[in-house]
Amino acid sequence: MTSMPKYRILLVEDEKSLIDVIRLNLEMEDYEVTVAEDGRQALEQARKARFDLCILDVMLPHIAGFSVCKTLRAENNRTPILFLSAKSTGADRVEGLRIGGDDYLTKPFNLEELLLRISNLIRLHEVTDNPTARLEESYSFGPNEVNFETYMVRGHDGSHHELSKREIRLLRFLIILAFRKYFEINPKSPEYFHSVRGVGYKFVNASK
Repeated sequence: MTSMPKYRILLVEDEKSLIDVIRLNLEMEDYEVTVAEDGRQALEQARKARFDLCILDVMLPHIAGFSVCKTLRAENNRTPILFLSAKSTGADRVEGLRIGGDDYLTKPFNLEELLLRISNLIRLHEVTDNPTARLEESYSFGPNEVNFETYMVRGHDGSHHELSKREIRLLRFLIILAFRKYFEINPKSPEYFHSVRGVGYKFVNASK
């Protein structure tokens, strides 16, 4: 019986005691862990191997975490990045997400929460990057059409709008509210995007 390949995580942290704790817990969850202790090592490791997730400290020697993230995204490296930081201000969180981070967790943190966020990010990224799970380049429902490559959409009235990358990602995962104004003739009585109490939203296409 063939065993499933382990998920590979790049842990970028310069605090030795924290490295040991995080690595131990990740390995107990059957992740394969590679450690980098500064920003230069992080870029070297990320360039020579594929990882399913990067846990990236913000304050690092040589190259700061935010700069590492910017460089990776500029190189079209799409590995999910979870920032760890002692900086807990809203501005820092926003900046981390704005430059391409996928999540932001402040120190000190709960290990169970860290493991849960890791699992969620890896699962979400798998769906996004799995060709069999992707939507086609364009998708139509009723009079509406979405182009996931150009980010352009055509609404029910024939008007065209350009969505942001974040909106397109939300549209892919059917967690949608703002799109009703583009696609629904009557947003208060939606035909396609339905609210699910306590869960979020689901997409329903009765014509398919």
